[in-house]
Amino acid sequence: MKKTFAVLSVAAVAALGAGLGSAQSAAAKGASMLVPAADMKWSEVPEPKGIQMAALDGDPAKGPSHFLVKFTGGVSAPAHHHTADHFVTVVAGTLVLTVDGKEQKLPAGSFFSFAGKKPHATRCEAGADCVLAVDARGAWDVVPEAKDAAPKK
Repeated sequence: MKKTFAVLSVAAVAALGAGLGSAQSAAAKGASMLVPAADMKWSEVPEPKGIQMAALDGDPAKGPSHFLVKFTGGVSAPAHHHTADHFVTVVAGTLVLTVDGKEQKLPAGSFFSFAGKKPHATRCEAGADCVLAVDARGAWDVVPEAKDAAPKK
């Protein structure tokens, strides 16, 4: 399951990069980019079910990018980390992050960042969907944390 989660997440990110439109090209040339919500191209992430991504600028599979992630209310992602440092704003819903064994609720308007492959688990509270705006400083991946790691002595 852990390996499947990582492989399918990378496949979803690669599919996002393939579907980027001319708005990205305009941004790369220094022009303005305006993307109405109705024009965003959402792609389903295969595992876990209930998570979608929409690339806005850059190619998440290849390097720095900006994209949205949408969690259906109640959906969670098990403990994992991302290779790229990233900065995230909660746009809608209430995201629940578990970091270092502590759970923190982040309602819309909240901000968080992770650097150095910080392990965390993510859950969207039941009710409203959670939408996150992500600024990733490198290629995006989802790397499951090993559950059977040896205890620290």
